[in-house]
Amino acid sequence: MSKFLEVTNLNVSFPTQDGEVRASNEVSYSVDLGETLAIVGESGSGKSVSNLAVMGLHNPTRTKITGSAVLNLAEGPIDVISAPAETVRRLRGKAMSMIFQDPMSALHPFYTIGDQIAEGWHLYNKGSKKDGIKKATEMLEIVGIPDASSRVHDYPHQFSGGMRQRAMIAMALVNNPSLLIADEPTTALDVTVQSQILKLLKDLQKEFHMAIILITHDLGVVAEVADRICVMYGGRIVENGTVDDIFYRPEHPYTLGLLNSVPRISDGQSHRLRAIPGQPPSLIGLPSGCAFQPRCEYSSKVTSGACNSSVPSLSDKGSGHHSRCHLDVADLNNLVKDKA
Repeated sequence: MSKFLEVTNLNVSFPTQDGEVRASNEVSYSVDLGETLAIVGESGSGKSVSNLAVMGLHNPTRTKITGSAVLNLAEGPIDVISAPAETVRRLRGKAMSMIFQDPMSALHPFYTIGDQIAEGWHLYNKGSKKDGIKKATEMLEIVGIPDASSRVHDYPHQFSGGMRQRAMIAMALVNNPSLLIADEPTTALDVTVQSQILKLLKDLQKEFHMAIILITHDLGVVAEVADRICVMYGGRIVENGTVDDIFYRPEHPYTLGLLNSVPRISDGQSHRLRAIPGQPPSLIGLPSGCAFQPRCEYSSKVTSGACNSSVPSLSDKGSGHHSRCHLDVADLNNLVKDKA
């Protein structure tokens, strides 16, 4: 059965004087209504670039995009990659919406919070300015802003970081979208506020029956809210599966590296964190083989030398769990056990 959003072989690149920046390579994923898909990876791995393409927010004169991103709407499927710009604009803010990473820079400092929320509502609904402010007040109440009828007239600088993030969520949901893309929604927020925002997103997902794509590098956030996870590296998805697959049965060395870099207190013992050596690859000059090979501690175990010469395919490990690695899963598990 079709999912609400189906992204297939999405490629996003930016021609530059130094060469073509291949920010997204053959990226495929899907998410259904009521489901949360987390996309994780280091900065520069292609997480945000891929989803900005889904939203139709790249400059078409400076971006090369191929592949498809199909929204299966009630009135029929629409591929937002090939659809006319005006069609995508009508979907944006209505069928699909996005919470941007920095609420302070995403909110306009010269307009009140209420006016900015109401502006999005007026695009798809008929009503007076008073009606728009009333709707904005309702949305601020839904996202938990106290004294919403008064705060709706405040400016962004009068809100705390957590309140600005809630205002951004209210703005994104004002037209009841079916797809919400949340780009690092808890960045720069303290732990208590992070938990509140995540709970809010979960509650609103149940209320509005939304599909959510959560872009983050925080595995703690992922463990709390996600149903499925895509791990990205060098512009490609290197592993995907359920939360249990990724956290308890990881099958790619990069995923193992991410998990090993997270502090753990559950076993009651003190361990030095194991950072992944080296730096992410340049997206202008990706390696000819596996992009993770220069940083992979297990690549030498692949005697055929395939890690240096060919890009591994994203192979099915069973039950919807996929991994992009030349090393056999059993061999990888044995190597991990030996090292432990």
